[in-house]
Amino acid sequence: MPTVRGTARQSPELQMAAGVLRGLWQDLFRDAFAYRPLPRLRAEGPLAGPLTGRARQYATWTPHALVVAAAALAVFSTWKTQDHDSSVLLSAALVAVPVLLLLVRPVGAFWASMLATPLTATMTDIWNDWPWATGSFICHLTVLTVVAIRTDPRTVRWMWLLTAVYGLTTELFFGADHYADNAAPMLATSAVLLLVVTVWHIRRNAEWRVTAEQTQTAQERSRRTLLEERTTIARELHDVVAHHMSVVAIQAEAAPYRVENPPPELEKAFLTIRENAVAALTELRRVLGVVRAEDYEVPDAPQPTLADLDALLANVRGAGLPVEKVVTGAVRELPQGVELSAYRIVQEALSNSLRHAPGAAARVEIGYVLGGLGLRVVNDPPPQLSLVKPSPGAGHGITGMRERVGMLGGEMTAGPSEDGGYEVVVFLPVALYSEDEA
Repeated sequence: MPTVRGTARQSPELQMAAGVLRGLWQDLFRDAFAYRPLPRLRAEGPLAGPLTGRARQYATWTPHALVVAAAALAVFSTWKTQDHDSSVLLSAALVAVPVLLLLVRPVGAFWASMLATPLTATMTDIWNDWPWATGSFICHLTVLTVVAIRTDPRTVRWMWLLTAVYGLTTELFFGADHYADNAAPMLATSAVLLLVVTVWHIRRNAEWRVTAEQTQTAQERSRRTLLEERTTIARELHDVVAHHMSVVAIQAEAAPYRVENPPPELEKAFLTIRENAVAALTELRRVLGVVRAEDYEVPDAPQPTLADLDALLANVRGAGLPVEKVVTGAVRELPQGVELSAYRIVQEALSNSLRHAPGAAARVEIGYVLGGLGLRVVNDPPPQLSLVKPSPGAGHGITGMRERVGMLGGEMTAGPSEDGGYEVVVFLPVALYSEDEA
């Protein structure tokens, strides 16, 4: 196989060794003395949860109290097993500092314990336990256990291996003159403790995974329930509204035949009613199709645009709303979403005029400007004497218009006009593209 000049292919053994050394560096040397304070227990946990008041607050400090108690036990063991001379104070400090360091710097506490162990051993009688004095034995076990709880298993494995290397090396080269060598008890005891902590880690991770899966399952169940409810609502809505709209369309078609010599205006009015009912049924079925299923495909029928606005205005005029349209600026084709939203906004605004201000004239202003499209739909105050009474709505029309405008990043204002009518002003931004970008 040809080789590339300047590069050297490493053997799998060298790559594995490099990976091992890289892991050792990352776990024990990189940021070894990083500040990682020991967290408190959760106030809602199994230990502090049943308590109340100050007792509950004090219970959250249980891990810190246990670490301090372990440090006190190591100091007491050193005091009891060592001659009470000037070195006993230094030995007590050497076994207490690594344990207390667990409160803020766990990996640094391991290195402090490894450094303090031989120093403490040199200050004790050569016939005592070797290579760990009694206080150092308690100190190092505490450090390994707490670090195992707070870090990942790989870091703990490195610590246990370094402990084994230290214990076996000191026994082999310096343990000939000592009656009691405790490297084997240290390794065996620490291995059992670390195994227990590892099992605890595995169980906790398994509980977290089960909780996450249950949460995901609950979300999927909720989503499925919501879809079923939407389908039920769509079915009921279709059964109720579609039935009545169909009846309106049929009656509007049959009404002219029930009157002898109906005037042309009446026939045209009934024809408009029927066309509106049929259009509403078509729109209702399309919308309900979206509500019924997530995989609903939009029909191929074209969506209305501003080019269809004249037909909408003619329809509104036939319903009794005098309306005029004013267009300013250079008319151009806009993105489909802008065209559809503009059409729907004008449609809803004119519907509001029909409901809330029957008999009043309306005006639709459309402005094609450089950065987008401007809309203004305004109606005059309703006349004092009108045969049709206003029908108050639920306010969903204005909300729907605001949602459409917000979706496109536009701006909208709606409120009473200066002459006592009502106006809706909308600006829909349209991105500009140069010829190079196109």
